[in-house]
Amino acid sequence: MKHTSAPESRTVLGSAGAVVLIAAALTLQCAQAAPATTPEPPSATAAAQRARTISSALGTSAAGFYYDAPRNKLIVNVTTTAAVAKVRGAGAEAKIVKHSLTSLNAARATLKQKATIPGTSWAMDPRTNQVVVVADRTVKGDRLVRLKKVTASLGDRVVLRQSAGTLRPLIAGGNAVWGNGARCSLGFNVIRDGRPYFLTAGHCANAVRNWSASQGGPETAVTESGSFPGDDFGIAKYTDAGIAHPSGVDLYNGTLQPIGKVGDAIVGERVRRSGSSTHVRTGDVTAVEVTANYQEGPVDDLVQAGICAESGDSGGALFDGDTALGLTSGGRGNCLLGGESFYQPVREALEKTGSHLG
Repeated sequence: MKHTSAPESRTVLGSAGAVVLIAAALTLQCAQAAPATTPEPPSATAAAQRARTISSALGTSAAGFYYDAPRNKLIVNVTTTAAVAKVRGAGAEAKIVKHSLTSLNAARATLKQKATIPGTSWAMDPRTNQVVVVADRTVKGDRLVRLKKVTASLGDRVVLRQSAGTLRPLIAGGNAVWGNGARCSLGFNVIRDGRPYFLTAGHCANAVRNWSASQGGPETAVTESGSFPGDDFGIAKYTDAGIAHPSGVDLYNGTLQPIGKVGDAIVGERVRRSGSSTHVRTGDVTAVEVTANYQEGPVDDLVQAGICAESGDSGGALFDGDTALGLTSGGRGNCLLGGESFYQPVREALEKTGSHLG
């Protein structure tokens, strides 16, 4: 694996987090119930919880959802007029679309079976009611022909786009953490079995055993495990008892954003990313449950955001206010020309490592 910090047009592994679901449980009302009885969700985190409750109650009529931040509206896609009444009764705005979530998921399953090609990614876009497939510049020749054939067979459920960037994991040589000539970013400080740890990207954890807070500095933490590909998270145990490990994210302006919650991102949510190379960047969540096919193998169920990331941002925090959302896993482009990035959801990382924020 090449370690570099020079920005270029490419997909880079970076950082991420997760949003806490804070809304109360919602029961779908009958079609005659007035939407006014259920006020609009006060935030994206509340919208995410409400959306999942509504969607699960819609069954085969469900077709995805997203958050319209400027209007503070939760939009729920449906395929039948009967479902429209249910959505309105639950206090959300309904939008009739052509393809159900079941149909779009079937398209994604076909892509996974027939077109898992390094350099590609795909995600369901609830705004267009399609699965968007992106191929980087390394996908050409027979592989591009195969990809076009598979996507064409799925009709208007799928749209294929090509990117000038290159999708590959990079570790440059939240706060910088160093090891073996490589540099990544700390995601979130956590507690496991009563002891302090931190989360970072799995591809970072797999590449580095001993971590320090400065290049060539003394050891501060040791990797215990890393999961990549498939997932992209790793956990390291602090070995320096004197180092501070607050539950917060460095905003690179002399302050920390306290982190006290864990949540699930929703399309349309306004989020921030912090990483050691490009510091704090802001953008919107553009997709969830994304598959990114790195050269090392696919990583599923990622969050995608319209935020650039570069070498060394790997493992850094994605967050919304005091809510942790993800760990930076990858992206396309750079912070000079613009780009997008992928994030490992934090909730899954916490659950699988048996840790909690702290």
